[in-house]
Amino acid sequence: MKLKYLLPLAVVLTGCQTTHTSVEQEEAVNTVSSHDNSAGMVPETVKPIVKLAPKAHLDLWDEIEAGFHIPVPDNDRITKHRNWYLKHPEHMRRVAARAEPFMYLVVQEIKKRDMPLELALLPVVESAFDPFAYSHGGAAGMWQIISSTGKRFGLEQDWWYDGRRDVIRSTNAALDYLEYLHKMMDGDWLHAIAAYNSGEGRVLRAIKKNRIAGKPADFWNLELPKETKAYVPKLLALTDLLSRSEEYNINVPPIANTPVLAKVETGAQIDLAYAAELAEMDLQALHLINPAFNRWATSPNGPHELLVPVEKAENFALALAKIPYAKRVQWQRYKIQPGDSLGGIAQKFDTQVKVLKSANNLSSNNIRAGKYLLIPSANPSQSSYQISAQPKLAKKQQVKGKVKHKYKVKSGDTLWQIARQYKVNYKDLARWNGISTKTTLKLGQELIIWQPKATAANTSTSKQVNPLTQKRITYTVRNGDSLSTIAAKFKLRVADVIEWNKLNSNQYLQPGQKLKLFVDVTDQSA
Repeated sequence: MKLKYLLPLAVVLTGCQTTHTSVEQEEAVNTVSSHDNSAGMVPETVKPIVKLAPKAHLDLWDEIEAGFHIPVPDNDRITKHRNWYLKHPEHMRRVAARAEPFMYLVVQEIKKRDMPLELALLPVVESAFDPFAYSHGGAAGMWQIISSTGKRFGLEQDWWYDGRRDVIRSTNAALDYLEYLHKMMDGDWLHAIAAYNSGEGRVLRAIKKNRIAGKPADFWNLELPKETKAYVPKLLALTDLLSRSEEYNINVPPIANTPVLAKVETGAQIDLAYAAELAEMDLQALHLINPAFNRWATSPNGPHELLVPVEKAENFALALAKIPYAKRVQWQRYKIQPGDSLGGIAQKFDTQVKVLKSANNLSSNNIRAGKYLLIPSANPSQSSYQISAQPKLAKKQQVKGKVKHKYKVKSGDTLWQIARQYKVNYKDLARWNGISTKTTLKLGQELIIWQPKATAANTSTSKQVNPLTQKRITYTVRNGDSLSTIAAKFKLRVADVIEWNKLNSNQYLQPGQKLKLFVDVTDQSA
């Protein structure tokens, strides 16, 4: 695409010569001359010929381009999308930045399966390589997999974890699905890609309809949904741009053709804040490359693995090996109070009933007041304990005439975001808690927030929001929809939906009406 590397196709070795290359080699077999040896002639040996496979490209975009196999026709549908990309060069710059940690993993898996490398660009079309992407139709992750398809191809989705956002597992599931579709569509990649977007049934029906009518049944002549008609041309427009980048004068930021992330087995559930500490990483940076986790820890049922930068993997694995499984999550003893239920305790401590039952060897939901439960809990930093013990801080946390809140920091939180949510000044928030405005918050850290009573009434029940996992979607109202059913579908408050869209609660929604929703993707797992 940008730089081409010319290598000799063959090297003739002479004498006793050592070759070294990391690519595949193909040696010619030594042969003996057919000359008559009866006159004492010495057999002539042809020296081995070593053919070198093409060297891997330095830029991953070039490596991808070299693996293109799907022809790009010249038609208006492709031209339309190609022109859009040319008019919005900043889009591909953003995509390249998001794709950089993950693209190498995707490309290697596609190459392992000997599939067209055009497929590495599908996450560009699907989600702009946003691993936290979520659609109004319930598709999640950079491959935009819906819940039923995820389950069909082995992606776990529960309270703790959503495999549709797991970079490695979702890539494998998406490619499994594409291989299945390619076989079903008799080897037609355009049909397979269209079916990935709209479902195999819809594409098969369109093919059958055209054949019965005596019409061509190639992709370009099928009657498909508007979105699918645009989906394949978008992908082909991208491949055309990358193949002829110099001609179109498009500059896509390079991505080094080397591994960026390595997978480390954790062996058991682990607090993500603790994992970040062991890996010497910022918690948000760890979450960004491990987007599948919905809560403060990995799932107790697995998968027990984390992605970390390659340069940190060895030290992280060594540090992890020194920590017993039982100490990778903090546990606390809770004395059961009269009126407590297992469900209420689970909700109070941000965990699940089945986790409490498993940890305490309970065979039923029956519990008795006065007994104790072991409860997994987010591990606050040691510094948060030190700060809270300071008398000076206690004085700062006494504000007359205001309502006091306790806020437990979630993954991805910042002072500014929390202050905005509670409609307070972020400098005041830092002062109340004895920290700097530049302090990196720790998962599970408890903050004190003071609000005027009128403000507190409107925000006290607001859900804590992680800016990484909150996505804006546009929802089209359907027949039978109501504010309550829409809010329930996406786990939102009706009051929030009304506020975001400036609605009158007494008015009926109209089919086709567009609603703006802010959805937390960690609440949408099956």
